[in-house]
Amino acid sequence: MSTKYKFYPGGIFYVTLTVVGWIDVFTRQEYALLLLNNLNYCINNKGLEVFSYCLMPSHLHMISRVQNDGDLGELLGDFKSYNAKLLYNSIAQNPSESRKEWMLHLFKYYANFNSNNKNF
Repeated sequence: MSTKYKFYPGGIFYVTLTVVGWIDVFTRQEYALLLLNNLNYCINNKGLEVFSYCLMPSHLHMISRVQNDGDLGELLGDFKSYNAKLLYNSIAQNPSESRKEWMLHLFKYYANFNSNNKNF
């Protein structure tokens, strides 16, 4: 998570989570469903409350908070990290993904410019 943005306990926040380089990963239904399943997991098991969301081709908007004064920044950091690994592996192992090489190349390229990204 960026240190530029601050969350406070009990607050409701408008959050945008983006794919590096604004790559349109979620135009493929299987990748969108992976993200949405993980969002539902966080809602059901981690205390995330989502009042509204909109999944776009390259990013997710949502209005959310964490129950019981939890740390939204930490939860979102875990959510983003888990989804990044899952999506990367799903793309890499998908034999019918026509844009596989292009996307994997761009993920690695953008990792060079962001200290939060280790490999992709």
